[in-house]
Amino acid sequence: MKFPYSEKVLEHFRHPRNVGKIKDPDGKGVEGSPACGDMVAVYLKVDPESQTIKDVKFESYGCASNIATGSVITELAKGKSLKAAKQITWKQASEELGGLPPIKAHCSVLAVEGLRSAIRDYEERHGLVTEKEPTSSDVVKRRLKHVMNPLTGLDIIRTDLVLKSSIEDGVVRVVVDLPLDHQFAKAIKEEIVEKLEALWDVERVEVVFTEGK
Repeated sequence: MKFPYSEKVLEHFRHPRNVGKIKDPDGKGVEGSPACGDMVAVYLKVDPESQTIKDVKFESYGCASNIATGSVITELAKGKSLKAAKQITWKQASEELGGLPPIKAHCSVLAVEGLRSAIRDYEERHGLVTEKEPTSSDVVKRRLKHVMNPLTGLDIIRTDLVLKSSIEDGVVRVVVDLPLDHQFAKAIKEEIVEKLEALWDVERVEVVFTEGK
């Protein structure tokens, strides 16, 4: 039986480029879930004058394809303008790796979405978003789907940790079904605030904890 991975995939898997975490990144994106088998976090440092990616690193939790695509995506993005980096496609990543098994194509999609999420995070934080969607309950929910519940590895929406959320006069309020002194309460609060405070029309994020059911 033919081995499913190309030599280039194996090379990036064994010796991945740009692995790690950037301290105080200008942009950060996380896609996927370790509970589902694959997850990618992408961190950026951006030159504010030229709007080019000075440094990019990634953390990957998953299979060989997941690690290899994270590696090649960061190689493709480094040194590019934000505009050019946003044009990188999952097909381009797959081609750079000499192809991926069809069942693993989602790994390249995940890496590309992680990069785009990090770029979007940078643009939102620096007022560079041109198409400004008003923050609605649906927007808040989509953002909260990227906040992980450390108890399960799934997001806090799918695990029903969010009792309710609301947005009024620029204030987002999220009620979380955990006690304030829970070991993961602080981490969850920080991640919720991080995901929501960059939205252009959000002035404040309030996270309220309550005793679990």
